[in-house]
Amino acid sequence: MAKHDKVEVGISTILNPVPVVMVSSGSKDGKANIMTVAWAGTVNSEPPMVSVSIRKSRYSHKLISETGEFVINLVSKSLCKACDYCGVRGGENEDKFKSCGLTPVKAEGMEYAYAIKEAPVSISCVVKSVTELGSHDMFIGEIKSVTADSYLLDQNGKLCLDNARLVAYNHGEYYLLGEKLGFFGYSVAKEDVIKRRMGKDTKKGKK
Repeated sequence: MAKHDKVEVGISTILNPVPVVMVSSGSKDGKANIMTVAWAGTVNSEPPMVSVSIRKSRYSHKLISETGEFVINLVSKSLCKACDYCGVRGGENEDKFKSCGLTPVKAEGMEYAYAIKEAPVSISCVVKSVTELGSHDMFIGEIKSVTADSYLLDQNGKLCLDNARLVAYNHGEYYLLGEKLGFFGYSVAKEDVIKRRMGKDTKKGKK
């Protein structure tokens, strides 16, 4: 078989890799919860908005529907096992913060939702709309605040997410982000810009 010969593999949710995130929320009586979401994404720039798709049967669906708030917490390598745990256990009868040894903190700008202190970045959102899709409901949230661990900021205050050791989800498995291949616009950038941004001589392929 030639390298690019195609075969039909069936219809499925095959778009991969995707960011895996821990979505935290809170009840009106102060209970904090976490769930793992692999179906999350950016949907708008101005105002900044994101989406998370959640089954109606999940406890987080109930909390987010009632409070109109949620927090997307990015997952670092150190959080990967907790992230997986929060994806296979329900939160209605279990304190998953406690089970995973994580710390709930009131999310910046939120009345009810909690963030995960141990997450490198937490994105606080208010629900703007909910769309019923079938198996999942899609919550569109407007970003109201972003907090990050201070070690991720360089001396000029630039956020350096490459230092967060973030995790991606690819066809049922977790992967640590690895080799840097380029940057936005590198396909049309000048050689000196590529060398500066990539830290290597692209003509020789050496660092």
